[in-house]
Amino acid sequence: MYLEIVTPEAVVFRAEVDAVKVPGHDGEFQMLNNHAPIVSTLTEGDVKINLTAGKSNEVKAKSDLFRTETSDSNVLYYTIKGGVLEMKDNKAIILAD
Repeated sequence: MYLEIVTPEAVVFRAEVDAVKVPGHDGEFQMLNNHAPIVSTLTEGDVKINLTAGKSNEVKAKSDLFRTETSDSNVLYYTIKGGVLEMKDNKAIILAD
């Protein structure tokens, strides 16, 4: 699936990903390929991004905005204060604060 993270300043992330986990209003949830269409509000927390191995990824922000785990370099974390998520046709867009 394709993931895009947009802030008021810029598009900070564009990439093919295997999965994304977000802090939803009613709790964390994860989306995989071919997830049903959804629109959800997001709360403060971490967006966990599982990158697709072998795909070119485009991160358009300072790399210090994204964290990685030492055990798995294909997993990124991006902290948000809130926002909105839309998932449709294998494309997820996060409008983040």
